[in-house]
Amino acid sequence: MSDNVNHPKHYNAHPSGIECIDVVEHMNFNLGNAMKYIWRADEKGDSDSDLQKAKWYVEREIERRAAKK
Repeated sequence: MSDNVNHPKHYNAHPSGIECIDVVEHMNFNLGNAMKYIWRADEKGDSDSDLQKAKWYVEREIERRAAKK
């Protein structure tokens, strides 16, 4: 049975069977969100939008790191 809040089908649709959260919880917020959007990009129907969101988070992380130098 699918649970649309805690365990939607697209959460473990990756060929590995691993849930994205098991990987991204070890990353910072920006990188974790970028990975989440990349991981599930082809599972929700609008991959272009998800990849643009991932790009936004990666660019934000680059800016955050540059500001710390």
